[in-house]
Amino acid sequence: MAVAIAVTRERREGETRCAVTPETVKKFVALGATVTVEAGTGAGSSFPDAEYVAAGAVVKPDTRAVLEGADILLKVRGPTAQEITALKPGAIVVALLDAYREKDTVAALAGANATAFAMEFVPRITRAQVMDALSSQANLAGYRAVIEAAAAYGRGFPMMMTAAGTVAPAKVFVMGVGVAGLQAIATARRLGAVVTATDVRPATKEQVESLGAKFLAVEDEEFRNAQTAGGYAKPMSAEYQAKQAVLVGEHIKKQDIVITTALIPGRAAPVLVTAEQVGTMKPGSVLIDLAVEAGGNVEGAKVGETVVTPNGAQIVGIANLPGRIASDASSLYAKNLLAFVGLILKDGAVSLDLEDEILKAAVVTNGGAVVHEGVRG
Repeated sequence: MAVAIAVTRERREGETRCAVTPETVKKFVALGATVTVEAGTGAGSSFPDAEYVAAGAVVKPDTRAVLEGADILLKVRGPTAQEITALKPGAIVVALLDAYREKDTVAALAGANATAFAMEFVPRITRAQVMDALSSQANLAGYRAVIEAAAAYGRGFPMMMTAAGTVAPAKVFVMGVGVAGLQAIATARRLGAVVTATDVRPATKEQVESLGAKFLAVEDEEFRNAQTAGGYAKPMSAEYQAKQAVLVGEHIKKQDIVITTALIPGRAAPVLVTAEQVGTMKPGSVLIDLAVEAGGNVEGAKVGETVVTPNGAQIVGIANLPGRIASDASSLYAKNLLAFVGLILKDGAVSLDLEDEILKAAVVTNGGAVVHEGVRG
């Protein structure tokens, strides 16, 4: 019997992305699976139901009907309580579970005897690059952050020499040079801004400079050892943070736009820009906080709001930036899922090898229990 893959509509407020596209439906069908999609799943990403049907999916209007008998449920965000109760025992769920924060969802999945995989836990190894959903979505978030900054900023980005005078280029400062930060740098440079960037990981200096931006950091011994083996930033000492804060604070005063992107897995986002530093910025300046949903890098940032400070700076806290470019975000995420599910399917049947290093790293619940150490603890 063919493996039954189900995809339901995203029900989190503001979530416009979807877990499969007509393109990936065709590929799942070619692998011998059946795909059932809830009506309206792709509406926010400009994928009509008719395109799913043409690709070989069955579209049903009722959530329970979609989930009935499903072997695998694919989602962008974690499933709702109602979706979890409709799963058959032993079903596989693959999503961006946000497992460190969504503990109730994880517990419910364990209680339903589901084997749940969190796409945010896919390891950053060469074999898993095509499955790296955090990177695919962060790349688009970095791009969109600059577009949002340009929209909020009341001036132009590039230098423009006109008969009426010269327009100075915008000064953009990117804080945190991961995937999102690098794309933000590249996009701001393409728009003609003068770009500087900072990160506590020394390996990023060369990347920043290769994109035509200037690197800013206190480059002492602690800085030279501030990166984990997995490529993440280590928490820095209070002494280093104080030195860096002085350097960054003086720099921020001169900036038109600041984009912050720093996240530490399993922890609240570090505060990179204090309210005092925001208070030194020019009227009309813009801060885009990509970490606002994890507590925020900018003091005073609020999810879903633009906070205008007394000095006229704007702190923009947009939730789900990839959802602002939903069609592309869905296409990339759906391909991440297609590659990941390829590890689960063998000869047209479900074959789970939880000793596979990718599956082992990503599994959160299995056999009625929470099995991921970081989440369980």
